[in-house]
Amino acid sequence: MLLALQCMQISFAQTELSLQECREKALSHNRTLSAAKTKLSQTEFDMKSYKANFFPQMSLMATDFYSTASGDFTISGGHLPIYKYVEAAGQYVPDVTINPDGSYKFNSYADFPDQKMDWKLKNVFVGAVQLMQPIYSGGKISTAYNMSKLGVSMATENIRLTESEVLVKTDEAYYLAIKARELGGVARSYKTLLEELKKNVEAAFRHGLKTRNDIMKVQVKLNEAELSIQKADNAYRLALMNLCHIIGMPLDSEISVDVSAVSFVDGSSAGSSVADITARPEYSILEKKTELARQNIKLTKSSSLPTVVAGAAYTYANGGELAGKRLIDNGSATVGVSVNVPISVFGGESNKVRSAKAAYQIAQLEQQDMNEKMQLELAQSANAVSEAETELALCETSLQQAAENMKLSKQQYEVGFEPLSDYLETQALWQQANANLVQARCQLQLAKIKYKKASGGM
Repeated sequence: MLLALQCMQISFAQTELSLQECREKALSHNRTLSAAKTKLSQTEFDMKSYKANFFPQMSLMATDFYSTASGDFTISGGHLPIYKYVEAAGQYVPDVTINPDGSYKFNSYADFPDQKMDWKLKNVFVGAVQLMQPIYSGGKISTAYNMSKLGVSMATENIRLTESEVLVKTDEAYYLAIKARELGGVARSYKTLLEELKKNVEAAFRHGLKTRNDIMKVQVKLNEAELSIQKADNAYRLALMNLCHIIGMPLDSEISVDVSAVSFVDGSSAGSSVADITARPEYSILEKKTELARQNIKLTKSSSLPTVVAGAAYTYANGGELAGKRLIDNGSATVGVSVNVPISVFGGESNKVRSAKAAYQIAQLEQQDMNEKMQLELAQSANAVSEAETELALCETSLQQAAENMKLSKQQYEVGFEPLSDYLETQALWQQANANLVQARCQLQLAKIKYKKASGGM
């Protein structure tokens, strides 16, 4: 059992933060995570906009203009025949005389003078309401919508990936702060032993049982312990500053870590359960990236397929004058179907399809390569946990042995069977074993954090 928690007293640390509190602060502060959440909102808006293409598109158009254009034209006059009623025929017939050669002349007629017409445009208004409904687009609309849904899924997984990265950084910073704090505690425990030894040596010196050289030997070790404490305190301050940076607090905030709330041995092990990479957000992102490339092939092909659009419109026009009267003042409705069939673009579209297929193959290769790297990372992290567990067990045994050795050495030293230098050496070994145990405990936690990240558990 370490004496670090009992001996650690650092005046500059006031507000104690638990690991969970640091995690929550880091998640709320991290700007990369905020950007990822904003990206998700953007992709959701894009998906809704693509979904709207399935429904009819309505548009309203209105144009109003004034023109000073004007002009006139003349309708030529002439002679109009006069009809008379013939009882035998029971109808009106022209009053003409037909000659034997087929020519004819009017017996009576009315004179029709030339007619001059003036026209002006003045104010002209045209308004229309149009409704367009795509019937067939070669799969362009549905494919684009499916691609937008993939974008939303990728953005969601990216949030999970960013959160896991933030949590890993936070946990690592927290445990590094704990390690620095406990190493300071070990140094203080060592100093306490040396101070007690120095008192005993000084008392023995006053009685002529020890030399001044013995006092100097202990003092040298005390000086080393003081330096170790100073280094540990500085490391702790820097670790806290790094933690403050990650959780979004001022670097000079007076905080401390809650060691009592941290379990260094949680019973979990990398080999205790079967884990794979499919739970990792990176794995899901790569899958969706590859599917996105496959969908892009269909989208590219759709440009070469026919498109069919049905439409309806109502148009109203008003304007113009002819002979002093309004020329246009009515509305009209139209309904139609438009079919567009691409014939040839000289190989442009076919080459685009080939390019999209090549991009899909590249995405597949990248996915396979990254999956292998993630599997390798998982295996490495599992080995690191196993090695850290073994190292921790060895350090615990070493500490027990060092403590027993120091106890025996003290007894031998007090009865005069062992020189002071040997006793000082056993104390130094005990201090080093204590420090190694602190290192091993924190190293195991860091290894487990990386294992959880590699297996998608963060």
